[in-house]
Amino acid sequence: MKRYIITLSASRDLAEITNYFASRNIDKGEQLLATFNKKCKQLIKFPQMGRSYEEVRPNLRGLPLNGYIILYQVTEDLLEILRVIHGSRDLENLFESDEYIS
Repeated sequence: MKRYIITLSASRDLAEITNYFASRNIDKGEQLLATFNKKCKQLIKFPQMGRSYEEVRPNLRGLPLNGYIILYQVTEDLLEILRVIHGSRDLENLFESDEYIS
C-alpha cells in the first residue's frame, strides 16, 4: 500500500479538534496533528495494526490517538481515514448514516 486519503468527514473531525486545541493549548494540538500524520504513515506500512471494529461496520479498523480514535478501512491499494473521533463517542450511532463517512 502506498497512500492514504482523508475523507471529508475525517477532515471535518480534524478541523474541530484543531479548533478545540487552538483555544486551549496550541502546542498539544500541534503534537496531536504530528502524531496523527506519523500514525497514518505507519498504517500504510502496517494497515492491519489497528483494532477491528467489524461489529460496528464491515472492514472498519481503529487506531488510538491520544484519547481519540483514527477510524479507517483498507482496500487493495488504498487506506481511507474515515473519521477521527474522541474515544468516548458512540461508534454505532456514528456510522448509522452514510453522511458521516464521506
